[in-house]
Amino acid sequence: MAARPTRHLDLGCGDCPRNPYCFDDLHGIDIAPRGNSHPGQVRQANLAVEPIPFGDRHFDGVSAYDFLEHVPRVLPTTDGLSTRLPFVELMNEISRVLVPGGRLHAVTPCYPAAEAFQDPTHVNIITDRTHLYFTGDAPMARMYGFIGHFRALRVEWVVFHDALEPARSPTLRQRWRRLNYRRKGHLSHLLWEFESTSV
Repeated sequence: MAARPTRHLDLGCGDCPRNPYCFDDLHGIDIAPRGNSHPGQVRQANLAVEPIPFGDRHFDGVSAYDFLEHVPRVLPTTDGLSTRLPFVELMNEISRVLVPGGRLHAVTPCYPAAEAFQDPTHVNIITDRTHLYFTGDAPMARMYGFIGHFRALRVEWVVFHDALEPARSPTLRQRWRRLNYRRKGHLSHLLWEFESTSV
């Protein structure tokens, strides 16, 4: 019996979804795709107010490059009488669509780097401790309705272009570049690589 094809979802992908794990079947979601060359590959959805439009345990991998910082932390409900937490909801959705053992690969600008603040559409500032709200046996976001299950495989400062692919040993050149960026205080992005774990 042949194994099922592996599937990957890239969030906030524009017209060109990335496939960092080189899975067989690639999909993307963007708030406003502009007519990509692969019809059906990129779906339109506003993930700040809509769920991920795929079924449970559908993907082996999910990626998010320069995307999480655009997802609001708090929004009023449509009736204006309460609030909702879109970032927590999105992390629940990512956990929902990943198979057990599936991976999240996210790269985002991180406090205190200027890149985290300079874009006026950055409304969700990530720190090097934000992952604690979503990983481990007692994630801190449980109090806010987070029901997902993730184990942190990597949480580290990276040079953005060197972090486009998941866990592999960095080359000597990449290690040298990261050291120079760190020494000059120019590291701006944080990498999350999480594994989805079953309850």
